[in-house]
Amino acid sequence: MDNITGKVIIITGASGGIGAATARLLAAQGAKVVLGGRRIEQLQELAAQITQAGGQAACARADVSQRADLVGLVDLALARFGQLDVLVSNAGIGLISPFDDLRVEEWEQMIDVNLKGVLYGIAAALPVFRRQGSGHFVNILSTAGLQIVPTMGVYAGTKNAVRTIAEALRQEAGPQLRVTNVSPGFVHTDFAEAMTNPEIKDQILTRRDQIAIPPEAIAQAVAYAIKQPSNVDVGDMVVRPTAQS
Repeated sequence: MDNITGKVIIITGASGGIGAATARLLAAQGAKVVLGGRRIEQLQELAAQITQAGGQAACARADVSQRADLVGLVDLALARFGQLDVLVSNAGIGLISPFDDLRVEEWEQMIDVNLKGVLYGIAAALPVFRRQGSGHFVNILSTAGLQIVPTMGVYAGTKNAVRTIAEALRQEAGPQLRVTNVSPGFVHTDFAEAMTNPEIKDQILTRRDQIAIPPEAIAQAVAYAIKQPSNVDVGDMVVRPTAQS
């Protein structure tokens, strides 16, 4: 089955981890990838690697908490490749801490990136998908939204908010558009590096190093959903280590 070759795919949070792995895999399978992220040097390096390997890639600095940056990514895809087929909303932050820490600014950051960033992506891409009569939203969520645990309340809340939004979007989208959620478990990335609670950060890093799966496993799930025929909508996928409870 080959439903990826020639597709134009935006990937946010593409400067490392799941986003970079997804970009490499999709480009290797014939997609034209548009990379967005806050670390422009890493994006440029990744785009160069993809191009040198025979793929097609464009990139731009994009902070998903800024609506104009998502509009810019969509405009870049249209200007460079003439269409947009898939938006992979991968950018996210997990500033994990107990409620008693009252890290309100970090709560707001997670809402801005994990929730509003996805909404800004929808607002930028949906009109294009409607004009084309086709399109696919892929949201990278988390198993934290499926199994609620202490210290992850706000983070899980943002992921479950997107889960709810995605289901409503799927129902409104009609037969021409697709909506997929992929919920990773522990993945070996630098995701925990931004955490500011040192005790929780150490716990997450220790557990990651014990059981985490590579980001390529999530990339394969994204590719699987995109590869399906246009009348097949893969709604929700959970991809986690077999050792994760």
